[in-house]
Amino acid sequence: MLSSIKSGLQEKEPQDQDWDAIRAALRRYLGARGTPHDLADDIAQETLARLIELARTQQIGSMLALAFRIADNLRVDMHRRNGRLVAGVDEELRSEEPSLNRVLDSRRAMEVFERCLRRMPALRREVLVRRRLHQESCRAIGADLNLSTKAVEKHITRGMIDLRRALDQAGIDLVGQD
Repeated sequence: MLSSIKSGLQEKEPQDQDWDAIRAALRRYLGARGTPHDLADDIAQETLARLIELARTQQIGSMLALAFRIADNLRVDMHRRNGRLVAGVDEELRSEEPSLNRVLDSRRAMEVFERCLRRMPALRREVLVRRRLHQESCRAIGADLNLSTKAVEKHITRGMIDLRRALDQAGIDLVGQD
């Protein structure tokens, strides 16, 4: 690949260099390594600035070879810097509090639950609340309300179906929620 990049680009004295040809060669070189175009332009520009500065103060054997080396180093440096920035942002933004969307979804779900519970028959609502909110056993609920355990279980099942339907109609999906 280096030979194809060098084709048409003769090594010249630093003051006689064709900087546009070096820039084009750098862009091709960086592009072949998967560097995005905008980043390749930035790296090529920085590489040329460093090459010009070096050429003013010292003799350079192969301007193109040095340009590729500088570009590689800049590419690695930018990758490291971007990695640190992303990691730093993640740590700063991490919170134990629920996200705003999560809070709003939960409030909306509670409104749907309350509305659905108000519409349920009184016995079904009482059985569901005692079992799901107060964690009472089906046997205890049945004994208090003169119902069989099977009847209590049916009320709970029907109440849960009513709640699921209400959530579905409201477009709320609690799957994956804690």
